[in-house]
Amino acid sequence: MSTPFSFRRSLRCGAALALVTALALAPSALAQSGSGGIGLPGASGATVKGSQAKLRDGRAIAPESAPAKVKRAIRAANEIAKGHPYCYGGGHARWRSSCYDCSGSVSYALGKYGARIVDSPLPSGSFSSWGKRGKGRWITVYANSGHAFVVIAGLRFDTSQTPGQGPGWSENVRAGLANGPFDKRHRGKL
Repeated sequence: MSTPFSFRRSLRCGAALALVTALALAPSALAQSGSGGIGLPGASGATVKGSQAKLRDGRAIAPESAPAKVKRAIRAANEIAKGHPYCYGGGHARWRSSCYDCSGSVSYALGKYGARIVDSPLPSGSFSSWGKRGKGRWITVYANSGHAFVVIAGLRFDTSQTPGQGPGWSENVRAGLANGPFDKRHRGKL
């Protein structure tokens, strides 16, 4: 008994559609590798083994063992890292801005689009009394009346002491600490 022509054609079309769908989904599956590999640089699901974030092409890759809030903070900071210039007061009128200052960039990483542990953008002086005193396990804000930066999973996110203009990442966490006393602040178990 032979198979009708229209049925054979629909089988071939269905197989082709399945192949096209599989190929289209393959890059997103790779980007979400959580197996300890680095996945694609800057991809939202990419992680590295251990408890320290790593720098790849100017973006931070979250540690596999980090809590979700830490991974969200890194992802948000990556969104504005070296893609937005520095401007005084930038990031304070609204979360998304064309430019960011030091505390505006910290606010973005920790706010609505990041860790969600800051309710509204804060100036650097306000970060001096934000949260709890001392270093956090995953996230520590360093602040005084004139400057603020954050260390997330061992990497510094800042508008100074980082290469280029605007907010960015650095492995040099201690740079510039001699430029004044900084209050170290954290939130909860982070």
